[in-house]
Amino acid sequence: MEDIMEFIKTETFLLILVAIMTLLLIGFVVMVTRFSKLNKKYKNFMQKLGNGKNLEEDLETYMYKVNKVEQQNAKIENEIKNMDKNITKCIQKVGIVRYNAFENTGSNLSFALALLDKNNSGIVLNGIFSREMSNIYAKPVENGKSTYIFSEEETQALQKAME
Repeated sequence: MEDIMEFIKTETFLLILVAIMTLLLIGFVVMVTRFSKLNKKYKNFMQKLGNGKNLEEDLETYMYKVNKVEQQNAKIENEIKNMDKNITKCIQKVGIVRYNAFENTGSNLSFALALLDKNNSGIVLNGIFSREMSNIYAKPVENGKSTYIFSEEETQALQKAME
């Protein structure tokens, strides 16, 4: 241990340390030079690849746009879900039957019209036409049934709509 301590105190050790420090300094300068050349090549490459523009900026712009589109898609998906919930209440099924309500009128001017949603709820309209007057009657429908009695034509219109 004393030998090492005495060697550290000698000029030879100091010269070795100076030589090592000089080599490290030269290595550091070489690395900095290589890094700056590589950085310059990288910038040139990015500009050539981006047709004179900075490709890195283009990629950042692209990523911003992608994120914006993803947010818009999430909003659209939520709107579609809300629409799907509401559309079940819209008229989706229609059935119509034309008929002669009275023997003395021709051309099947009377009608029975069923307008139903997805759950077979809605209304049945019955328009009765005669030479003297025309009347329209409405009957509510819940789940394919009504508390009112249907005529034969109204029943046919309801069945057509539910098919």
